[in-house]
Amino acid sequence: MAPAEPKLRALPEKAFPVSWDQFHRDARALAWRLHDAGPFQAIVCITRGGLVPAAIVARELNVRLIETVCVASYHDYSNQGALKVLKSVADSIVSSGGGAGQGVLVVDDLVDTGKTAKIVREILPKAHFAAVYAKPMGRPQVDTFITEVSQDTWIYFPWDTGLAFQPPIREGGD
Repeated sequence: MAPAEPKLRALPEKAFPVSWDQFHRDARALAWRLHDAGPFQAIVCITRGGLVPAAIVARELNVRLIETVCVASYHDYSNQGALKVLKSVADSIVSSGGGAGQGVLVVDDLVDTGKTAKIVREILPKAHFAAVYAKPMGRPQVDTFITEVSQDTWIYFPWDTGLAFQPPIREGGD
């Protein structure tokens, strides 16, 4: 019998709101960190979260060949469900650089449990995996990241939020 997998909490204990400016700085920092790991012939972004950082990284590293792999895991923005590959990577990318994704950079916004990255690693085992943010459970699945946050932290990305008042932490805010 396989051990039970850890469940994610529906409501996180900690919130980490990220502004557009901060996300842009962090994605550029990721590009700086990746510069010496390349050059990369192509970028594969994991949709949807990987679209924005992949665009920034592609610009900074001057990579023109961009592909997507579409994996659905969060179905209601708070609970991770069963993973489903909605669109795989083009065969020309998989077979690039001698096969298995050699010379390919995979980009995502966050590696959380690592389940999505693991599925994409099966498609591109020789690719370099990068994420802007990483949580401890997912960290072993990425080669490069910028910021690690605790597993019980929910990252609020700028494309998921609007401007609103936030109460001080001491007064019950996150």
